[in-house]
Amino acid sequence: MKILNAYAGIGGNRKLWGTEHEVTAIEFDVATAEVYSNYFPNDNVIVTDAHKFILDYHKDFDFIWSSPPCPTHSDIRRCGVHSGQYNALYPEMTLYQEIILLQNFAPKRTKWVIENVIPYYDPLIPATKKLHRHLYWSNFPIGNYEVDKQERRHDKITGNSTVYGFNISKSKIKNKRKALRNMVDPKLGKFILNCASGVRVKQNINQIDIFDLLEKS
Repeated sequence: MKILNAYAGIGGNRKLWGTEHEVTAIEFDVATAEVYSNYFPNDNVIVTDAHKFILDYHKDFDFIWSSPPCPTHSDIRRCGVHSGQYNALYPEMTLYQEIILLQNFAPKRTKWVIENVIPYYDPLIPATKKLHRHLYWSNFPIGNYEVDKQERRHDKITGNSTVYGFNISKSKIKNKRKALRNMVDPKLGKFILNCASGVRVKQNINQIDIFDLLEKS
């Protein structure tokens, strides 16, 4: 498939997608894009505004994954404001702009998913799926998936940690800890791509047959 990986970060969601796909990764931060390129040298990595890129090129891809910035939606922000740690901010509407755009204008052949944290408010648009601490909006059914909470302990991650095989301690990324904490579990990234593709997948924990789920939808 021709895949758009928007707000790509260092590529946690992309890690297990394999080499058979044509992947275009969009990342605004130059140092982060360099790390992504080192891990995935065959991908087309573009340093630009992912939000505008989606608007301009959403019709050109078979699968779109978007992970727009989440800090203004997170409950951490709300708690931080009340404790005096942060200032109150307007929630960034980039998230909902992209959902509305893809819901209404993406080609029928294009599968898409937008990932974000569970917000401190009731979502303005109901999500397709809730998995662990995140919501997913998509135009295809997403099955159940048990995230291994012990595989990545956020409170244990430092800038020198190796997470899902990624070590960025020697990179030029300014906030290495944040880059590692923001990664999507690669197994979950592969799981969702398989859901979009209609590939028969069974997760070891609950033995859920996603192909059967898609057939019934």
